[in-house]
Amino acid sequence: MSAPRIEDYAMIGDLHTAAMVSVTGSIDWLCLPRFDSAACFAALLDTEAAGRWRIAPAGSGRCTRRRYRGDTLVLETEWETADGVVRIIDFMPVRDRAADLVRIVESVSGTVAMQFELILRFDYGHVVPWVTKTDRGVRAVAGPDAVLISSDVPLGGRDFRTVADFTVSPGDRVAFALTWYPSHEEEPEPTDPETALASTELFWTRWSSQSNAYGAHRDAIQRSLITLKALTYLPTGGIVAAPTTSLPEQPGGPRNWDYRFCWLRDATLALQSLLTAGYTDEASSWRNWLVRAVAGDPADLRIMYGLDGRRRLPEQALDWLAGFDHSTPVRVGNAAAEQLQLDVWGEVLDGLSLTRTTIGAGEDAWDVQRALVSHLAEHWQEPDNGLWEMRGPRRHFTHSKVMAWVAVDRMIDGAHQFNLPGPVRQWERLRATIRRDILENGYDPKRNTFVQAYGSNDLDASLLLIPRVGFLPPDDPRVVGTIEAIEKDLTDDGLVLRYRPQASDDGLPGGEGVFLACSFWLVDALIGAGRRDEAEALFQRLLDLRNDVGLLSEEWDPHTARQLGNMPQAYSHFALVRSAFHLLSGTTTTTQDRIPIGKE
Repeated sequence: MSAPRIEDYAMIGDLHTAAMVSVTGSIDWLCLPRFDSAACFAALLDTEAAGRWRIAPAGSGRCTRRRYRGDTLVLETEWETADGVVRIIDFMPVRDRAADLVRIVESVSGTVAMQFELILRFDYGHVVPWVTKTDRGVRAVAGPDAVLISSDVPLGGRDFRTVADFTVSPGDRVAFALTWYPSHEEEPEPTDPETALASTELFWTRWSSQSNAYGAHRDAIQRSLITLKALTYLPTGGIVAAPTTSLPEQPGGPRNWDYRFCWLRDATLALQSLLTAGYTDEASSWRNWLVRAVAGDPADLRIMYGLDGRRRLPEQALDWLAGFDHSTPVRVGNAAAEQLQLDVWGEVLDGLSLTRTTIGAGEDAWDVQRALVSHLAEHWQEPDNGLWEMRGPRRHFTHSKVMAWVAVDRMIDGAHQFNLPGPVRQWERLRATIRRDILENGYDPKRNTFVQAYGSNDLDASLLLIPRVGFLPPDDPRVVGTIEAIEKDLTDDGLVLRYRPQASDDGLPGGEGVFLACSFWLVDALIGAGRRDEAEALFQRLLDLRNDVGLLSEEWDPHTARQLGNMPQAYSHFALVRSAFHLLSGTTTTTQDRIPIGKE
């Protein structure tokens, strides 16, 4: 049997959580009721015994084809069999009170025998629920969790699994609905699958109609935007980095992380992407989440937070799970939340500066910003763990210093542009000091390139962001030299690595694939350097790495031609959207990044 592939999965969701649907018709990952809750289907990280829900033609394997229905998150999967063609429609209605997952089986042609198998295992495959029959299907209860399965066909039990055999003929539509609710509450009203399908399709179609995406890459942009919207936790406006945990950056290795949280670093990228595409409501919600999350003592600023803004995300390993493709440990929580990463001060202040010029930064934002920059002024010279959350020794990372410069620069801009109070002369002196420090210690004049950290000869993909944040012009010789050095020494098959793990002492064994967002950063840098044809070619190559439904994970392995890391990855889709708009506008200047681009 071939090894599992991350790109075999598509995502559906309800703006509270998401399910991962395989090409075999199996839902192998679902956390209820939230992205960061324990999974009730965890076969993605183990075997089917850890929980899954499969509906497929009897004896079938991979589907023949699948697609999202238009500009929606409604997934259609089709099999062509010897007896006919069958389609499964999977979706999660945008949540009102209960969490619903609906699957509709319809015959496209012929009469096809189908099999249904439901294996509910709460707490990441650890808890077998108590299952009883109801007049509509079955009920499963374990501790705080209760699930109802409503079915158009009779359901039976076998070996602690819920099963059914049925057929679909022309004109048949057989529906199943899974509804989660707290076990101490009354059962919710049953979901009408057809009504839910119509409302779900209408929601996504209306949402997509607000987009400013246009041009040759319009469909790729919009699919990325839909993906980002689906990764949004509606009650708070936070955006999770990915809906999964522990999908490996190296098959069989330990670089497996939980990404079901909200990173401050993602804030600016999210805001740029959403605002550029015309989604001001989502940008406002994310802005508000950001201000709430960072409120308090600036010394307690975290690099990531829970969906609701909580700060403590303790990391532990689930030793009963074998891991995706035998990659362990399977982790929940993330110890990187305790790291010092000075660049996040710059990301936060850049993001709030961006929103102030477009949708307003909120009444309390400036006071928060002043507190943050005051703290940074006293600590920017300290070593930190850097952008990539390295678990090795702290260092003076060049990117961290650049983002400290960005933080101060944006405060100066805000004070001048909006006549806001603050010690502007003091900030201007600090900005100049940080700039001198970077140019003296973070740049290697002999090789004409910036370096990963002070005193190091290593390269880092984050150096490609130097022109994007406005530290130097995109055609500055030092920027051009950095681009050329990265192309020469920090690529694998023409795609950009974050850094070279063996040389960078990141505190972990083994290696990883190429980080997809970094190659999009190279696209942006090439545009700025006047190498548009090369930028367009690289962008198209990156689009070709998406799976069949347009999703990107965190990384790519050029040697095995497979996606790696958590899936789908917000960071990859942020970068895709920005690069696409940069190609449309022909510029990557800071000013352009702050102004939404309209339709042609």
